[in-house]
Amino acid sequence: MFGGGSLVILRGTGGLIRSNDQRDLLLAAIASIAPGNGLAIVEETESGAKEPPTKALAEKIRAAGGDVRPFVAPRQDALAAWIEQRARERSIRLAGGVARELATRVGGFVREGDVERQQQGRIAVMELEKLALRHAADEPVTVGDVQALVPEAIPGSMWAFVDSIGMRQRVRALELLERLIEDKPAPVLLAVLHRRIRELIEVQDRLERGESPGSLVRSMRLVPFRAETLARQARAWTGPELDAALDGLVELDAQVKGVGGRASTDARDRLAFDLWITDRVAPA
Repeated sequence: MFGGGSLVILRGTGGLIRSNDQRDLLLAAIASIAPGNGLAIVEETESGAKEPPTKALAEKIRAAGGDVRPFVAPRQDALAAWIEQRARERSIRLAGGVARELATRVGGFVREGDVERQQQGRIAVMELEKLALRHAADEPVTVGDVQALVPEAIPGSMWAFVDSIGMRQRVRALELLERLIEDKPAPVLLAVLHRRIRELIEVQDRLERGESPGSLVRSMRLVPFRAETLARQARAWTGPELDAALDGLVELDAQVKGVGGRASTDARDRLAFDLWITDRVAPA
């Protein structure tokens, strides 16, 4: 760090290896790194990628004496074990259940694939080190400490939200709305809700005309799982209820956009969403 060499951290190499010429230049640059200098290539990839970002680049790094390591973001149950490992590395003693409680509070058990998990590990470690400050080295962190000192940072899932609307789960929908509405603009929420209600109206119409959930795969160009999900949700509604929900979204859109001189604030918009879910979505 304090010598004459340089350390370069490179991200986003995918754009540098799309063409053969650029790839060859990058590989040649790796081979020409002089002693005393360092190059760290950080690449974010999909889960399960064996040699990110490409096998040729990974082999070139190894040939130059470098190391290729995966750093897998833990998900669901794996996050608790990951937290326990981080605690051992820092000589932090944890009582039973602490790792699971901490993983739960940072959203480790949210299963939907659209949630933002990029900061979960960092947040968990920060909270772990904060908890350790309250105890002597021989005293374990307890579940009560986590509950008292660690705020919930459970991410919201748009997929889970619209599915709860489709299944008419009022309590679940309101809970997910609270997590989403701070980060997602109201027009975005309205767009996904409008699309889901329109889909349910179309699916219900097709089912009433004799189509099966399996035939929706072809007629609506859906994957089988999504076709089954929409068919199950459509059966939870009557036609008039879906029409009323769609009309309510029109009114909600006018409220959010301030149509006709209506006053729109964050608090009013949140109340309007709550009332739409309660009045138009919750089963009678």
